[in-house]
Amino acid sequence: MEYELGNFFDEMYESSGEIRPQYLQLSGAIGSVKPERISQLQFSANKTQVNMGMTFNVYHDNQGLEKILHLDIIPRILANEEWKILEKGLKQRIEALNLFINDVYNDQKSLKDKIVPEDLILGSRDFLKPCIGLKPPKGVWCHITGTDLVKNNDGNYYILEDNLRCPSGVSYMLGSRDIIKRIYPNLFNSMGVMPVSDYPLRLLEMLQYISNKEHPVVGVLTPGIYNSAYYEHSYLALQMGVELVSGVDLITRDDKVYMQTTKGLQQIDVLYRRIDDTFLDPTAFNPTSMLGVPGIFNAYKKGNIALANAPGTGVADDKAVYAYVPKLIKYFLGEDAILNNVPTYLARDQEDRKFILDNIEDLVVKETNSAGGYGMMIGPKATKEDHAKFRTLVKENPTNYIAQPTLSLSTVPTWIEDHLEPRHVDLRPYILYGKEIEVIPGALTRVALTKGSLVVNSSQGGGSKDTWVLY
Repeated sequence: MEYELGNFFDEMYESSGEIRPQYLQLSGAIGSVKPERISQLQFSANKTQVNMGMTFNVYHDNQGLEKILHLDIIPRILANEEWKILEKGLKQRIEALNLFINDVYNDQKSLKDKIVPEDLILGSRDFLKPCIGLKPPKGVWCHITGTDLVKNNDGNYYILEDNLRCPSGVSYMLGSRDIIKRIYPNLFNSMGVMPVSDYPLRLLEMLQYISNKEHPVVGVLTPGIYNSAYYEHSYLALQMGVELVSGVDLITRDDKVYMQTTKGLQQIDVLYRRIDDTFLDPTAFNPTSMLGVPGIFNAYKKGNIALANAPGTGVADDKAVYAYVPKLIKYFLGEDAILNNVPTYLARDQEDRKFILDNIEDLVVKETNSAGGYGMMIGPKATKEDHAKFRTLVKENPTNYIAQPTLSLSTVPTWIEDHLEPRHVDLRPYILYGKEIEVIPGALTRVALTKGSLVVNSSQGGGSKDTWVLY
């Protein structure tokens, strides 16, 4: 079946039908194999994911079943020069966001100078008053970030959102690479694909760096086995060779945090927390939380434990604050943003709100604090009833909504039944911030498996691809 190029930027094929240089070897390799064999390999990849435990739960799925994040065996390939731009732009963005978070909880100069509206920050549910005056270890707030980008019809990347709280998906990036390397061992080596397998080591080194101890005890704090990303928590703890703990495993004494072990209590010095800010400590934040550790925030403030990411980072992980990040880059770094935002309309602004209400059929409307593809409406794909519903929501609570133009997400060849078809993708690179900022040379590529769909989220039926960054 012929590969149908739509009115989108396809990452393998030029509009003329010619294959882009970075895909030439892959195209030749696929073309030399019978479709039946590729389908067999795709089936094997699915089975391997199940055997490896690469599954997740969907909270909104009434069936309550564990599912695999379908891994398409046709990798996505990024040329080195393309990656260098992304790497530079992401480092710039993370540096500015870290300075902004520090400013928000300390001097608040960016608010006083009206770079970001004061009420947007101080009125946010993610602005945590207990964090005022906080100075995190080594001055780093956002240690692990998963930034979402999309490539538009103009061939340029745009930042879609910043994930600064507990970004997930890196274990799928690592597990997918293990599977795909087995499928294309010779191709992988001959094309010069940059490795991602050292991510757990880099993560561990970063966690050790933020401790004030020479040989710190490190752990991964999980909400438990029923969390949708529990596979990732256990995978990363195993790969780093550190303890996987939940709130019931930890206690605080004299403003220090201890693990309960078969040999008694052992002090823990660093936690990579996968629990949201407000559930971290019921004595400091949400008193109803059963997941956190009473007293851990006080131990943190006293410098007796390091936490990644620092509590309070969620204040910058907001779709409304996102609109101001280019200004923040200019304010804190004196530089223009290397990677552009998607044009964003803030419903809290009267003119923007009128534009949203008048053009809702053509816009993507999003709740500022929702994730996973929930709380959003893609105007061109929605019904008149949906348009009316979101008009009402925007009018009733304008501060809770933004809108953006519907982007023409780039497409990448994807194996559908017995042939290649274009499917829309986004890109989530992972950035570590310890002694310096490092962008891992790979990413979680999420792919919309349904033809024509622009929703790539796993919770909405999306899949993934291994992302090859070339030397």
